[in-house]
Amino acid sequence: CRAPMSAWILFDLDGTLTDSGEGVMKSVRYALDRMGFPDEPESALRRFIGPPLHKSFMDFYGFSEEKAFEAVETMRVRYREKGVYENHMLPGMKAMLQKLYERGVRLCVATSKPVFFTEKILHQHGLEGLFTHVVGANMDGTMTDKTEVITEALRRIGGAQGERVFMVGDRKFDMIGAKNCGVPGIGVYFGYAEPGELEAAGAQYIARDVPALERILLGLCEK
Repeated sequence: CRAPMSAWILFDLDGTLTDSGEGVMKSVRYALDRMGFPDEPESALRRFIGPPLHKSFMDFYGFSEEKAFEAVETMRVRYREKGVYENHMLPGMKAMLQKLYERGVRLCVATSKPVFFTEKILHQHGLEGLFTHVVGANMDGTMTDKTEVITEALRRIGGAQGERVFMVGDRKFDMIGAKNCGVPGIGVYFGYAEPGELEAAGAQYIARDVPALERILLGLCEK
């Protein structure tokens, strides 16, 4: 950005920077098959992309908290070996990130996925050098709530006093977290949101594809 005040952009990971659905859904299915829910349809598995995993097991299958964390650990048996590598970047995403970086926009990742897996995925796609901070969950299930994640990202960037901060994500959790933290939310519909989900959650901007997101972000930075 060449504006007097620079900008920070926080990006969700799953469904936003990368399409990680295959790895997440196959690994969730692996866990459910072993915990008494075999052959779940893809529509049931898609619900796990975005929110904290242990909460999804509790909400969708009535697991106790203890059983939910057991399910998460079972899911990670497969995810560590295969699932973390079953993702791809959407066409144009890496070029957009590089363009923003070269213009002086500071980029961060703010995700409910554990930092351990997030950093592996960023390295896989050659993205790690573009992000000032990578903020995510801990392996013990703490720091999974998106409001907590965004709050921590803001703490790390010093509150960005006098600077502009935006949150980009593909689920309502990203928009709700952004709103709770006083940050404008930019919702993207190339991830896993249901129709109308992002607007209902308070998204201030909507992008339906990567070129539209690039136009929005460059426009905001140049104001």
